Amino acid sequence: MKVDTVCIIDDDPICVYGTKILLNHNNFVSANILVYEDGEEALINLTSQLLNRQRMPDIILLDLNMPIMNGWEFLDKFQKLTFTNKPQVFIVSSHFDKKAIEKGRSYELVRDFISKPLIAKNLNDIISMSKIAV
Repeated sequence: MKVDTVCIIDDDPICVYGTKILLNHNNFVSANILVYEDGEEALINLTSQLLNRQRMPDIILLDLNMPIMNGWEFLDKFQKLTFTNKPQVFIVSSHFDKKAIEKGRSYELVRDFISKPLIAKNLNDIISMSKIAV
């Protein structure tokens, strides 16, 4: 599987900027990178892509703590959509507790948890977990 699109859903511009740099310096340079500042914006745009029969992102890097619609609310609504290709969601957050990890594992789309700040090793882990060719 080749990564065509990576979606970053995060309201922190510094984290988004750092993630984009990491993606571009770790063989994701050919991937299209979508960025949304909150879950609602992401849900509206990704739902629109589905309705227009466009392919979903291969990977979604999802922050939990965002205004308007947080990561959990996004997942609750996003998982109800019907996909041709199911994206792999990686929850990216600065802290996890046991309850959050248990809750995240209840979502079929959630592949794993990654602690902020994102580092190159995290991207390598995503590649190996997802069996993705970049």
